[in-house]
Amino acid sequence: MSRYRHGLVLGKFYPPHAGHHHLVATAADRCERLTVLVCAASVESIPLADRVAWMREVHQGPGIRVVGAIDDIPMDLDDPAVWDAHMAVFRAAVPEPVDAVFSSESYGEELGRRFDADSVCVDPRRSLFPISGTAVRKDPAGCWDFLRAPVRAALARRVVVLGAESTGTTTMARALTEQYRQRGGVWARTRYVPEYGREFSEHKLAQLRAERPDAHWSEVSFSSAEFPVIAQRQSEREEEAARAGSPVVFCDTDAFATTIWHERYLGHPHEEVARIAALGRQHLWLLTDHAQVPFEDDGLRDGEELRPWMTGRFTTELARTGRRTVRLTGPHEERLATAVAAVDGLLGEGWNLADPLPDRSAATVALDGPERR
Repeated sequence: MSRYRHGLVLGKFYPPHAGHHHLVATAADRCERLTVLVCAASVESIPLADRVAWMREVHQGPGIRVVGAIDDIPMDLDDPAVWDAHMAVFRAAVPEPVDAVFSSESYGEELGRRFDADSVCVDPRRSLFPISGTAVRKDPAGCWDFLRAPVRAALARRVVVLGAESTGTTTMARALTEQYRQRGGVWARTRYVPEYGREFSEHKLAQLRAERPDAHWSEVSFSSAEFPVIAQRQSEREEEAARAGSPVVFCDTDAFATTIWHERYLGHPHEEVARIAALGRQHLWLLTDHAQVPFEDDGLRDGEELRPWMTGRFTTELARTGRRTVRLTGPHEERLATAVAAVDGLLGEGWNLADPLPDRSAATVALDGPERR
């Protein structure tokens, strides 16, 4: 089996899946150096920078380089002029000599010829990984097991349960997690993200009681500088869950909610917390109403009289910032049914990933179409 000095793998990686990773790993094993060229069209939904970052994360071996290029030229395997236009893009991104082009596509042989390189065909029938870019874009949830962590994190639908003190946010987030886990299959891996602010608060109270065992929660104070720490760690935990879980993640609060909690304790907004919240990738917020929910003092609560104000602030800020919100009212069973319907509605809308540029070729030999890789 030949070993090459410099190999090339080229594709859209829209998005990357197990077939792509097998192709790159196979090429890397046979080359001293490997360039992976990610080509994206402007009409596509996933930015080029994201795809390059994902491929770099997964393929970090020595000698592997991932680069990107915008290629807005439609595919036409039958038109030499179109080939010339594509090659100009490819050569600009990879100007150095290429000894082998690795591909699973029908155009691999011609691509190798145009690079004056060997053409190496890898699993053209997709027998090892029966997956395609088209299939992933059409049904990410159905293809979830073929996706790696960074792609899952980008595609996972993130649902936040938030509300004032003692309004059932934790109960609801856990109940939703269990509801979707019971659906089995990929949904069995649905993750729940606990509220980091509560853990932070428990630690502060424990520190105080280490000095004075009879210390009460009302004696705990917060500094403004602590809230960005809480918001950042909450966001990190959410990201970890999205990378490892199912197509939906349930979060007991988020960085956005932390902006309101800062107002509750310090009396004014916090610019850095708002900045962290603006970076979030959540899709749906479920607001637990305080009405008809008895206040329970669990040792970390003292704001029963503030619950109407907090519900109002959440309502106002969710609307002002354009966040998709469903308000949960009534007894728990009614709230859960409303929440499940809202989440199912979100998932039922799909991901709406745009099609790539059309293939104008008269015929395509590739099993799934030329964009599969």
